[in-house]
Amino acid sequence: MTGPGEEPFIAAVKPLVDAIGGEMLPPDEAGQDDVVLVWEGADVVAVRLPQLADSLDHILAAMERRQGRPLAELDRRAKQEVVRTLEARGAFSVRHGVETVASALGVSRFTVYNYLNREKDS
Repeated sequence: MTGPGEEPFIAAVKPLVDAIGGEMLPPDEAGQDDVVLVWEGADVVAVRLPQLADSLDHILAAMERRQGRPLAELDRRAKQEVVRTLEARGAFSVRHGVETVASALGVSRFTVYNYLNREKDS
């Protein structure tokens, strides 16, 4: 799949692909919605981007890993910070985003809306 010098390129982009929940595959297996990355004039790797809903689940899982515990165990202030971060990343433009976040935080949708409104009021 790769030639000399291409492995470092793949190793360099892998953390980014993992962070967004993407999948790396050979360029000749790329579909029309995949992104083919070119290095030194050659197609090196294709990246299959996740669906938005899958991205939200991936983001929530990464936030849990960073916190070192389930998001539902965070205190109110930390949950508000999570909501601020997710809003900045567009999480609430995803269908069922509020419900997904509320479930991960162990709060009601109403509480998530309150956290969002509190930000707009300040």
